[in-house]
Amino acid sequence: MQADMNIGMLGHVDHGKTTLTKALTGKWTDTHSEEIKRGISIRLGYADAYLYQDEKTKKFYPDKESCAKDGGKPKLVRKISIVDAPGHETLMTTVISATSILDGVIFLIAANEPCPQPQTTEHLLVLNSTGIKNIIIVQTKIDLVSREKAIESYNQIKAFLKGSSAENAPIIPVSANYGLNIDALLATINDVMKPPERDEKAPMRMYISRSFDINKPGTEIKNLKGGVIGGSVVQGALKLGDEIEISPGVTRKEGTKPASIICKVISLMEEAEKLEIAHPGGLVAVGTTLDPSLTKSDALVGSILGRKGEVPESVDVIKVKYTLLKRADLENSPLRENEPVVVNVHTSTSVGFVTGLAKGIATIKLKKPSVVYKDLHVALSRKVGQRWRLSAWGNIVA
Repeated sequence: MQADMNIGMLGHVDHGKTTLTKALTGKWTDTHSEEIKRGISIRLGYADAYLYQDEKTKKFYPDKESCAKDGGKPKLVRKISIVDAPGHETLMTTVISATSILDGVIFLIAANEPCPQPQTTEHLLVLNSTGIKNIIIVQTKIDLVSREKAIESYNQIKAFLKGSSAENAPIIPVSANYGLNIDALLATINDVMKPPERDEKAPMRMYISRSFDINKPGTEIKNLKGGVIGGSVVQGALKLGDEIEISPGVTRKEGTKPASIICKVISLMEEAEKLEIAHPGGLVAVGTTLDPSLTKSDALVGSILGRKGEVPESVDVIKVKYTLLKRADLENSPLRENEPVVVNVHTSTSVGFVTGLAKGIATIKLKKPSVVYKDLHVALSRKVGQRWRLSAWGNIVA
């Protein structure tokens, strides 16, 4: 069974996203050394969640062992992919990149802190600008507060969400550390999170969100395995043996335009499960014939994967029909010509400069070329003081 959709974990730093991901999937997604040292997520973390249901009581469980322990007969109902995004303010561009592969969002708000916290507000801005409709609010750390405080927190959350895209989203109180109400959350996920319609006959397109070298140092040349690419198929289907093209690809000589890469698919994995065909939905690892030096350290993140000859050329100038965000925490003045901006489109992040403004359309020259498609969602961040802050959103027009 392949995961049928990607669900993101959003919310303020230290509100329990990684802990809840572990409660749902059994996997701790902070594995990078710096993440472990600092106790926060830095990169996107991935894990698959299995939804088991007792055939008699219809209660949901995150694993079949828990169901059997209660004397039930577990039946695997669904599989979903969880994307654990960082909550820290300085990592907002990572969050914005994540929304390009998300079909739904679990928005975490801790009961033991006043609502909203700074990144709670920032992540809601992201949600409002991306148009994601499948949303569940999880009131976390419910075990740390009294009943009265929990109700007060609930009322703060309702007031905060009023007028937003999450205004009518269900709110589920949860203690992830003790596994309390996880069954109710899984039931709500099953009811609320409906997979979008997929066009599997469309030209295959995959957004690359990770790339890595799986070979250990010192591996003999004859035993080396090809580079691995991780991401989500958003349309079409990817098969074993397919000849694929990755663009923009790599820059072979400083100062020149990057060149796309041609290679073959030699393996498809979704976590530990081997696939023959990767359909839209879920996060897939693609084993290739690429030199692993090209894929190490997320070198191909932001590229597009498609069948050979079907991926558009990369461009370094884009036109974005944009809308400024209304922000209470800073003065968000109109964009200016020659102003630097951070541009997030699908999983690509690039610094650019505004070279033209006319009729609500910004022409932006990118430092790093990107492959774009008409109507793709774009987020624009501008520098305020020493920080990049989310300032506008829009769509590619050319």
